[in-house]
Amino acid sequence: MKIIKRISLLAVLVISFVTATQAQNTSPEVLLIVGGEVATPLKLTRADLDKFTHHTVRAKDHDGKDYNYDGVAIIDILQKAGVKFGDALRGKALATYLLVEATDGYQAVYSLPELDSSINDHLILLADRQDGAVFDPKVGPLKIIVPGDKTHARWVRQVKLLTVVRAPAAVH
Repeated sequence: MKIIKRISLLAVLVISFVTATQAQNTSPEVLLIVGGEVATPLKLTRADLDKFTHHTVRAKDHDGKDYNYDGVAIIDILQKAGVKFGDALRGKALATYLLVEATDGYQAVYSLPELDSSINDHLILLADRQDGAVFDPKVGPLKIIVPGDKTHARWVRQVKLLTVVRAPAAVH
C-alpha cells in the first residue's frame, strides 16, 4: 500500500513539474523591461510592443547605406510607464535621463528632453524591423535608432532594458 501511495505521489509531482514547465514555455517572452524612476514599471512582450503606434524613419546605418527602420518611439514607451513630458518636463525633471542597456552589457544615455517631441524634432526609435524584415539575432530583436547622431555609438542593438534615472544633486 505504501509503495502505491509513493508511486501516486511521484506521478503527481512529475505531472505538476511537466505542467509548470509547459506553462513557462508557452508564456510570451519579455523583450523589454522598463524601470527606474517610472510610475509603472513595464515588462513588454512582442504583443505589447505591437499595440503601440509604429513609426518609420530613414537613416544611414554603420555600413553607410540608407534603410527604413520601423518601430516604436521611445517617448511612447516611457509615457506608458508614466514618465512625464511636454510642460511637465521642467526643473528637476530636466536632470533625468534614460539609460539603455543591451543584452551584452553595452549602455548608452539619452536625456529626456532629447526624447521629447515637444522640445525637438528628432524621433528616437526602438526599431524592430529594417526594410520590413526582423533583425538578425546578432542585432535584434530591438535596436535603438538615433537618426540625428553623426556617429552610431548610441545606436544600441539587442536592447533589453530601459532605466529612467534621476541625476544626483550637485555637491557644492
